[in-house]
Order: sequence, then C-alpha cells, then structure tokens
Amino acid sequence: MSTRPVVPLVLASASPARRTTLQAAGLDPIVVVSGVDESQLVDLPPAELALQLAELKCAAVVGRDEVPAGALVLGCDSVLELDGEALGKPHDPDEARRRWQAMRGRSGVLHSGHCLRDTTSGRVAAATGSTTVHFADVGDDEIDAYVATGEPLHVAGAFTIDGFGGAFIAGIEGDHHNVVGVSLPLLRELVLELGHGWPDLWR
Repeated sequence: MSTRPVVPLVLASASPARRTTLQAAGLDPIVVVSGVDESQLVDLPPAELALQLAELKCAAVVGRDEVPAGALVLGCDSVLELDGEALGKPHDPDEARRRWQAMRGRSGVLHSGHCLRDTTSGRVAAATGSTTVHFADVGDDEIDAYVATGEPLHVAGAFTIDGFGGAFIAGIEGDHHNVVGVSLPLLRELVLELGHGWPDLWR
C-alpha cells in the first residue's frame, strides 16, 4: 500500500451530484462554491460556453483561503445543446415545461466543461466532455409531475440522469458520469496531464 500523501481536490461547484460522483470514485473533494455569474458569457457555442464557465469557476476559487496548499482545483459547468442552442438551468417551471416539450422523443448533447489547476505549479489542464442523450417521448402529465418535483429547475438542461429524471432518459452515447456533471475518465486524463497519478487523489 502506497504511503504517498493524498493530493487534495477542491471542487469549485455547489453541485451535490458532482460531489457524490467524486466521493463514489474514492475522492474526498473540498467544496468551495465559486459564486461566478454564469450570465456574463453570451453568444458562445455550447461546448465552448461550458468550458469557459468551468475556467471562470476554477479561477474564482484558486486564491481562496479555504484552498489547502498543494491542492488541485476543479471547475465544472454543464450545458445541454439542443438545436444548436445552449440550455442551462431553466428559470422557472414554465420554462422547464417548455424545454421538456421540445426535448421529448429527441436527442441532445450534454457538454460538461472541466478545468483543473495545480496550485503548486500553476499549470492548468482543461477539456470538455460531450455525451449524447436520448430523451423518452414523455407525456404532458409526466412532464407536469416532473416539473412539480422541482428537480429540473436546478440542473442544466432541466433533467438529471441520477434522480427523478432518470426514467425519462431512453439512453446515452458516451460517458454516464459526464451527464451527471463530471466525467471521471476525462478528469483522470487532466490529472495525468498535470503530472499526478489518479490514485494519488484517493482518500
């Protein structure tokens, strides 16, 4: 068993799903919410928008007092691309309902931007993961019931794959974790790019 010290990971995101995903993979992320105003970036292609938001969140947290020495800081952001448009969190139940009426029976692409910064070296590695999501042809009554749970109001694209919304996802092409909000295989590649080993992050 290695006695190498664990490399601290700071998650610059308030997303419980991202935190849970990382914990299930053996990591123990320190959550420091970035507080970034996501509306400041406009007119960008969806995949680029996700990446730039992730970079902003990472940069906003790096200098915080809560970040331990030697930590890797991870910023993430997700958007759903449908008909070339980037869809983040819906603003209200009516918008969530309209989204689902547009998405049902169709496919979109969930883009999750990842930006990882090594606080020791200052080096940054960043990339976007993209996963195609096939939505079930759900009825209006199911949409109304789903919106009433409140879940779709707080997530990019107005759906989850790991909650109430999971039954309304007919299938995906790509990494499941990316749809949750953090791609573990992609994150591992970024960790390696910065000169660390993935097991170095295990608690």
